[in-house]
Parts: sequence; structure tokens; C-alpha cells
Amino acid sequence: MIDIFNHFTPAKVYALFKSIAPDNPGLKAFAALPALWDIDARLKLMEQFGDFQQVLSLSNPPIELLAGENRSPELAKIANDELAAVCRQYPHWFPAFTASMPANNPDAAVREAERAIKTLGARGIQLFTNVNGKPLSSPEFFPLFEFMAAQDLPIWLHPMRGQQFSDYAGEDQSENEIWFTFGWPYETSACITRLIYSGLFDKLPTLKIITHHMGGMIPYFAERVALGFQQIFHGTPERNPIAERAGLKRPVLDYFHLLYADTALNGSAAATACGHAFFGTDRALFASDAPFDSIGGKGLIARTIDAVNALAVGDDEKDRIFEQNARTLLRLN
Repeated sequence: MIDIFNHFTPAKVYALFKSIAPDNPGLKAFAALPALWDIDARLKLMEQFGDFQQVLSLSNPPIELLAGENRSPELAKIANDELAAVCRQYPHWFPAFTASMPANNPDAAVREAERAIKTLGARGIQLFTNVNGKPLSSPEFFPLFEFMAAQDLPIWLHPMRGQQFSDYAGEDQSENEIWFTFGWPYETSACITRLIYSGLFDKLPTLKIITHHMGGMIPYFAERVALGFQQIFHGTPERNPIAERAGLKRPVLDYFHLLYADTALNGSAAATACGHAFFGTDRALFASDAPFDSIGGKGLIARTIDAVNALAVGDDEKDRIFEQNARTLLRLN
């Protein structure tokens, strides 16, 4: 079993990040989750699930929130070196990692992606859905997508939205954790839609993106995606005026089916079934989002395993979701 989207910030990196941003809410809270930064705690968690492996990715905050464009490449290098070291020391538990990017320095990000993949053995890169409020569909990020398409390795896409994204225009902050509960699935959906309408997948048809939380809102609102607002009044069932103006070569919904999606849905069997119905077995990848629960990740892993096992598919398809799809996509021997 391979968990492809979970989070680990090695102790050295965690200490460095806290020294840079001691008031960051996430970094202050993470002390309560030893399995997030302490390797012994992480191994103790994983040992409870038998033949269980994880592809490691750094937790938030994104590096671009911690440092300006001049220093962020250095932080990314340190983080990736440390993740690679964990994988070398514990290859049975951690067969690979996904590299963190200094996304506020796009040129340096391409260089770091190349170094991490070709020198450290990273099996892809992690990006957040916006870079300090700037959409990933901005032209300056295209070379990074182009590089990853050429490597035939995936991009892990993680939502990023904080309390400063207010729920209403007349307010300054989000309340009741709406920024997290509903804002993160929205972030993923908005980011992907902007990338699609930018023509990214027409330019780079082999690009591979893994969407966190099984595509966010996309599976549940698939038929709403297929019917645009302008299409209702000025189009036909087969003709979307906005897609035409964007120059898209395929029906809009077709592009969403090109995505990969993980099963990190807090163990919801119904949501997992909905996501699987949209993406299909070949695009679904087991992931837990551990250790982010109130018992250090054990609940997330156990419930997510149960949710995948509850799918109305045979053992062969479950094996592909639990392990084989990840091995193929990440080219793991």
C-alpha cells in the first residue's frame, strides 16, 4: 500500500521554518503533531498498518510564504535535501518524495525541480494552488509545467487558502474555519479551472497533475462544470461560448478527466465513491493526508483504507488504487 499524499516536515526543516516565521499559526500548532516532524513518531504510526509506504511531501506553509524570491530557493534546497535523506535512510517506508518549490521565483523553481528530480530522486514536485495570491495560470509559471511534462512525472497540487480570504466582501476575515472546510476544495477547483482555460492541457497534453482531496469540488459538480452560465443563454448543449473564446480544443469537462485524484477525503465512503465515479480507477490514488487528525494520523489512515475497501469494485481495482497506480505514475521499481 502506497500513501501518495501525506505530509512530513523533517525536524531540521521544521526548526528552521519556525525560526523564520515564529508567529505562523500552522507552525505554532504543528508541535502537537509529533508524527509531522519526528521520524520516530512517524515510523511508529506507520508500523500499525503493516505493509504500508508513504511518498513524502512537505506540509504547509508554502515556502513562498516564508521568504522572498531571493531566499526561497535556499529554503527549498534545504527542505528537499532533508526529505531525500529520510528516503535514503528509510527506503522500505519511504520509496520516494515530492520536491518543494520556491514558487515565488519561477526560474529558480525550474532549476530546483531539475536538481531534485535528477540528483535527489524526487518523483515529482508539489505546488500550491496560488503563489502569494497569484494564480498558477500566470504565464511566468508555464516553464515549470513545461519542464514537468517533459519529465513525465506528476505535480502534486495542494490547496492554499488562509483566514484572510474572507467569506463575504464586506468582511476582513473568514469565520468558523470556512476558509479551510470549504475554501480548500474551492481553491483546488478554481486553480484547475483557470489552468484549463489558459490552454495548459492543449499545450502540454501529457502533463500529469494530482489533485488533493479527490479533486475538491470537481466530482460533485461535474454536470455543473459541463454547463456554463453563458452557454445557457448564448450556446447550445454542445457549444460553450466561453470555452470557444478561450480556444479550447475539447469539451471543458474532458480536461477535468485528465487529472489524477487522491483519496484524502477524511475517510468518507460516500465522497470516495463520488470521486471514483468521476475519475475512474486508473486516475485514483490512495492517500491519507496524515498526520492531520486529532490522534496523529491513525484515524485518517484507517478510515481512508476502509473507504477505498468500500468501493463497489473488485480486488484488482482496489489494488491499483492502493498501490499499482502510484508505482506506474511515479515509475517506482
